[in-house]
Amino acid sequence: MSASLATRRTLAGLLAVGALIGAAAVPAAADDHRGDHRGRHSSIVIGDVENADRGRDHRALNREWVEVKNTGRHSVNLRGFTLTDRDGNRYRFHDLRLDGHSSVKVHTGNGRDTHRDVYQDRRHQIWDERDTATLRDNRGNVIDTESWGRRGHHHQR
Repeated sequence: MSASLATRRTLAGLLAVGALIGAAAVPAAADDHRGDHRGRHSSIVIGDVENADRGRDHRALNREWVEVKNTGRHSVNLRGFTLTDRDGNRYRFHDLRLDGHSSVKVHTGNGRDTHRDVYQDRRHQIWDERDTATLRDNRGNVIDTESWGRRGHHHQR
């Protein structure tokens, strides 16, 4: 009978430990799920920014661009992603698949879209000497920002 009592106590202890481990794992799983909803650390980021000298000609507008980079290994479709400036000017990506470890420059002016360069078809420059570029995914979640101006560049995720 004492062996049975010892067995029951050991089993009860193991069940209690298992319950504690299970309870500790539930918040972690819930937190991971919340992270999936907001989007995990994205491989899509803002790279370099070039705000050109003021000018309205075609070449000046196309020398102004923001680079969007895919730092991951897998390609990502940027359809529905948006790039905005501090004043609310917005560029929405169409069906553009960005390969892993590659980038695309979003030019302000006019041109023919390729896998390396896309054009906003604007007639005026939008990126000021002090500005902020914000990149959002197709659900409107901010995935990266880049600010520049008097204090230099500031990158925030």
